[in-house]
Amino acid sequence: MRRTVVVTGAGVISALGCAPAEVHHALTTGRRAGAIADFDPQAHFGARNARPLDRLAQFVAAAAGLALADGGCSPEHRRDRPVGLVLGTMFAGVRTICAFDRRALELGPEYASPLDFANTVLNAPAGQAAIWHNLRGPNATIAAGVASGLQAIAYASELIASGAADAVLAGGADERAPETLDALARAGLLGREDAPAVPYATDRDGFTLGEAAAFVLLEAAEAARERGARVRATIAGHSAGHARARDERIDHRVVSAVCRAALDEAHAASTDIDAVSAAGSGSVDVDACEARALDLLFGDRAQPVPLIAVKAGLGETLGASGPLQLMAAMEAARSGCLPGVAGLESTDINVTHVDIRQEARPLRVNTTLIDAIGWDGHCCAIVIDTAANDA
Repeated sequence: MRRTVVVTGAGVISALGCAPAEVHHALTTGRRAGAIADFDPQAHFGARNARPLDRLAQFVAAAAGLALADGGCSPEHRRDRPVGLVLGTMFAGVRTICAFDRRALELGPEYASPLDFANTVLNAPAGQAAIWHNLRGPNATIAAGVASGLQAIAYASELIASGAADAVLAGGADERAPETLDALARAGLLGREDAPAVPYATDRDGFTLGEAAAFVLLEAAEAARERGARVRATIAGHSAGHARARDERIDHRVVSAVCRAALDEAHAASTDIDAVSAAGSGSVDVDACEARALDLLFGDRAQPVPLIAVKAGLGETLGASGPLQLMAAMEAARSGCLPGVAGLESTDINVTHVDIRQEARPLRVNTTLIDAIGWDGHCCAIVIDTAANDA
């Protein structure tokens, strides 16, 4: 028998704050920031030696620690019961990887840093965070482009639902490294540098790169009840797929089908969805594809579905984006306020069944669809239910 999976904690390191409520307030007031400028390792790690952790691993370990603390998952609890960790990332510690290679190529192999070498593999941040927080359950790293973080949550949910784990930290992280900026610019994916990108805007020409780490603590519902944990949301359904067609365009029909499969697993009709926490980033093609997919999905609604676009405030945070979207949905449910799309003055998105607007609005949110779509075709969808949460 499959087990019910619930969210009992959340933690975030971002340019708009280090608490979900703080990030939500920034989004509802239209604040926008991409780079993390004031991260203080000592504030999160105290006197412990964080030198073996590179910058991204520090983000991951800090966000994981915040999620554990928010969920009341103490070191004593983790000592008695294994907690897993699943991290989604697109580039992992690319800054460290490139620095390690560059030093060895330019100065010679004898100058390659053994300390940096441990951080040059994709799963290093997940391993470092598990060691740091004594997480002895399953440990995995998911690499699925922009969809990595949301897929990590879906995979962790499956581990718990199937009985393979009782509790798993799940989320994603990526940093704004010079090498990432250069690669995305060469690929023609970044927008203009003089202003932050606005999802769904008429004049959008690419996204603004952000950075963040974000985790949720997932548990089997009975395990959460047993230890008296607060329930923030229930993972009601999830699905994933690949939507890039042979002509290299993203097929909106596949994206819509992935979202439909998540709704079906959640036993939810399109009319049951109160809001969508969407993947819009400022990408010309992906934003349009997503809007068409949602318009198709919600075509039987009498009223258009309201939309949240967290990337309007935080930029494209790659592996962290899906978990941030899920947190935004939980905070909208808690506060009764749905953030708008910051900076949106006009849109060329011609849809009937999706409500895209600049202003924040009061809204009662019980059931939310979260979607993640990458320009490479990876897509994922999760449905959460917050109607019976304890927040």
